[in-house]
Amino acid sequence: MDDDDEYPMQGSQDGGYYRGDSTAGNNDEGGHSDSTEGHDEDDEIYEGEYQGIPRADSGKGSLAGGPGSITAGAQEFRDIDVSDAQRKKDKEELAQQYETILQECGHGRFQWSLYFVLGLALMADGVEIFVVGFVLPSAEKDMCLSEPNKSMLGLIVYFGMMVGAFLWGALADRIGRRQSLLICLSINSVFSFFSSFVQGYSTFLFCRLLSGVGIGGSIPIVFSYYSEFLAQEKRGEHLSWLCMFWMIGGIYASAMAWTIIPHYGWSFQMGSAYQFHSWRVFVLVCAFPSVAAIAALNAMPESPRFYLENGKHDEGWMILKQVHDTNMRAKGHPEKVFSVTTIKTVKPEDELVDIGTDTPVWERYRQKIMSLSKKNLLACFSPEYKRTTFMLMAVWFTMSFSYYGLTVWFPDMIKYIQKQEYDSRTKTFTKERVEHVTFNFTLENQIHRNGYYFNDKFLNLKMKSMVFEDSVFEECYFEDITSTNTFFKNCTFIASLFYNTDLFKYRFVDCKLANSTFLHNKEGCVLDFSDDFNNAYMIYFINFLGTLAVLPGNIVSALLMDKIGRLRMLAGSSIISCVSCFFLMFGNSESGMIALLCLFGGISIASWNALDVVTVELTTAFGFLNALCKLAAVLGISIFQSFVGITKALPILFAAGALAAGSFLATKLPETRGQVLQ
Repeated sequence: MDDDDEYPMQGSQDGGYYRGDSTAGNNDEGGHSDSTEGHDEDDEIYEGEYQGIPRADSGKGSLAGGPGSITAGAQEFRDIDVSDAQRKKDKEELAQQYETILQECGHGRFQWSLYFVLGLALMADGVEIFVVGFVLPSAEKDMCLSEPNKSMLGLIVYFGMMVGAFLWGALADRIGRRQSLLICLSINSVFSFFSSFVQGYSTFLFCRLLSGVGIGGSIPIVFSYYSEFLAQEKRGEHLSWLCMFWMIGGIYASAMAWTIIPHYGWSFQMGSAYQFHSWRVFVLVCAFPSVAAIAALNAMPESPRFYLENGKHDEGWMILKQVHDTNMRAKGHPEKVFSVTTIKTVKPEDELVDIGTDTPVWERYRQKIMSLSKKNLLACFSPEYKRTTFMLMAVWFTMSFSYYGLTVWFPDMIKYIQKQEYDSRTKTFTKERVEHVTFNFTLENQIHRNGYYFNDKFLNLKMKSMVFEDSVFEECYFEDITSTNTFFKNCTFIASLFYNTDLFKYRFVDCKLANSTFLHNKEGCVLDFSDDFNNAYMIYFINFLGTLAVLPGNIVSALLMDKIGRLRMLAGSSIISCVSCFFLMFGNSESGMIALLCLFGGISIASWNALDVVTVELTTAFGFLNALCKLAAVLGISIFQSFVGITKALPILFAAGALAAGSFLATKLPETRGQVLQ
């Protein structure tokens, strides 16, 4: 706009949207505070036209052949094509203008407030990833889980998050970023709360599934929401700072598990049917970040970009003014006036498509969301964007496959190494004959084969990792027995009595029980992990170190993201991660492998930060790509876990190969540094 422009609204006639006389604006602050009202008649007509609202007579005389030359149906399709083209053009114009407005609003107190609020939501997602892995050792014993059920419990949260990523991405485009985030966090917190109290395995699985569905959409929404308040020169750096909260979520989960779960005295029970152990306290505590995020999010406004892309000019304008005024007051310039008068808006699609008034409201709502989701996805695979979308899919898949597969496989590998060491100390007894002996001490890590036990008493003792094979128990008495990983295989029990024990049918494999009685058997699987105390601490400590190790990578990526570019950060970090992953093969000790895993995590986090920023700036399919990420995670975890106890070379080679492929494909993506957010 020229400096000598005298008329406040004249800029809107030639493509500008700002007051021309800022001095006059400062002298008339009241008028500026309500600049969307009180326009003269010509202004209102112009604003209405450029929001996409046609004149009442816009259709008259528009057909060259006169009435009847084009059928109503053909005209309808033509109008839809024209409307789609106009919407695309309007969105491009809005993107350019919106960037300029964000420059005027500045970066300050408002963005930092939103940063901490959305950080809590991202922290809740990070916590959710770790919850099941931490409670699995306790839950599998508390619920008497078999091996297939253990693996399903470990994967169920990823399935839920995959579904949630598809669902919430479309809903955020329909009802808004803030509203969708509130709903998905509420679902997560509610079902996390329920999962800490339910007793049955099926109900616990269902609650964790729905908890995952709730939190699954948080990452795409959080990044889209925050990016729409950031100018291009700040976007890369501050989205990277936001990623740090995912790491904080992992540290929080590790610290809480370390603090709570090993304290097995933190429990209560109502009779023998309902037991609430320390691992359930941990599940409850892990819902706190979601609850805190919900409370804080209620103080934040909706994304103005969402309002403007849905034809709501005044709502978008007021929020941008709030951002501007908040930042200016914090910087000591309360006298600065928001100079924007009119902002480009896009005609909402609901005005273009009517699916019928007889359809129920909920069905119309569902159809609109499905239609919008399908349209957004198809747009990403249009000829213009198809190559970029496929490249992003490949990079997301390879990184998720390697990262999640490796990080979940690693604790299992550590446990396997510990088990091997434990098994190496196993004592074996063969053909022993024991008569009239009372056992009232702990029996641990032993194998008894072809033994004969007559009139023996097993009183008030713990059995840990005990196996009896092809043995006979005659007139034996078992009382107050607590067992862990203890089995009787192909044994015979004659006239024996079991009183107040936790020895259930599944502990007797192909056994024969003749005239034997079970009295007052303990309900459920009783937890007693005092012997596993050190092992529990080790697993939580490893995860704590692994999550803490990504802090340097987070800081480096945030400081360099806008300086060296997204693609260099993504490809370079992936290559270095590939090399560090390869060295895991040479780790022969626990401490050596833990150090190498921390190195891998610290380097790979820069790749994730860069990939998140690139995805936000390149496509609207963040939700779809995040769902693909969870699918790759499920696949990677399943494949990598199948090699535990067989070989560690293949999982490491798979991870390194996937990272190498991802780094190569990342170089084929377009650089987004300095570009307007489309």
